[in-house]
Amino acid sequence: MKKKSIKKSANTFRDNADEIVSFLAAMPRSLHDDYVSWVYDYAVIRLYKDFEILMLDALIGAINNDTSTLSTTTGFKFPQHLTDEVCGFLVTGSGYFDFKGRDGLIKTLKEFVPNNHYLITIIGNAKYKGPLDKLTALRNFAAHNSRASKNRVLAVLNQNNIASSGSWLKRQNRFLGLVNELKSLAQEIHSYAPF
Repeated sequence: MKKKSIKKSANTFRDNADEIVSFLAAMPRSLHDDYVSWVYDYAVIRLYKDFEILMLDALIGAINNDTSTLSTTTGFKFPQHLTDEVCGFLVTGSGYFDFKGRDGLIKTLKEFVPNNHYLITIIGNAKYKGPLDKLTALRNFAAHNSRASKNRVLAVLNQNNIASSGSWLKRQNRFLGLVNELKSLAQEIHSYAPF
């Protein structure tokens, strides 16, 4: 049975992140500033989606590559070989994969892999707390523009006001900085993943 490649998923995330950066670089210089903010809003939504796919693939791969990880956390013995589809169903059920910030992602990971698993170690690294919380808060504000999402992003950014996620991200290479931190995280996953 073929094992799911977490390394391939990490590479795909990095390629997709680079593609988003290239898309932003190709934006016409004449574009009105408000529209530039909109483009960055859409870019952070896309970046979040690609990161969410990486995390889902990594979790499915962790179970697919070694079902003892799931047995350790659930107390149930699973067959040695489970298909990607079965692993995906175990993670998402009939719903979809979702997490609330870095702490929520760690909580979700701990439902399926033991505390000493490399995914938890990497995501739990203090250097990724800021980027992951920013990614989630900025994405939620860009997608929902609600009072709650605005309050959350202000708290995460430690600011008093923000017009939009895009208006914040387009300045001072903030989006590129966020991308680079997430690509570093993906590289660590690539380095530790067995396949």
